Amino acid sequence: MLTIALTKGRIEEPVVNLLDQAGYGMANVRNKKRELIFNDEHQAIRYCLVKAADSVTYINQGAVDVAFVGSDVIAESDRTFYEVLDLNVGRCDFVLAAPKGVDLFARDGHLKIGTKYPEFTKQYFQGKGYDVEIIKIEGSVELSPLIGVVDGIIDIMETGNTLRQNGLVVVDNIQPVSTRMIVNTASFRTKSGAISELIERLGGVVNA
Repeated sequence: MLTIALTKGRIEEPVVNLLDQAGYGMANVRNKKRELIFNDEHQAIRYCLVKAADSVTYINQGAVDVAFVGSDVIAESDRTFYEVLDLNVGRCDFVLAAPKGVDLFARDGHLKIGTKYPEFTKQYFQGKGYDVEIIKIEGSVELSPLIGVVDGIIDIMETGNTLRQNGLVVVDNIQPVSTRMIVNTASFRTKSGAISELIERLGGVVNA
């Protein structure tokens, strides 16, 4: 049996739609109540609904064979898995933002940056030759510069409405984010037939 982790939240529905279009039996997932594990109607596949960060943990631990997760989550991971397909859904962007009128790169002295993505943020500023203090924020990152905790933030942006409503503007549009299919390295060998079929069928839908 193939075990697949589906990320809860904003990418859940578009991924389920793609699997449905690829011929997988998603009715049990669509009709869920409080369950977290569902069997495919047509094939020897079970689906688990998990939080985004846990998808990578379960892949690395071998608890699931395949996971669908945003590339923002992958950017914070150690990548001990195969990234095999871009589903081209759940699209947004990694952005650097600051209060309107603040020029982060023109400022002298110490910069503080708030983010849910400290590893990605570290790599970004290292690439620009800046040594910054990174403050990990778990909740609403947009609040942190408004109350003076940080000078700017790095976060994912879908529409930009939340930034604008809080008086923040994009300083740098860093890179796009989308949903990816990742595979446990051992599973790629031991369940290659089912996984290759999944890649082929999903890829056909994505590219159609």
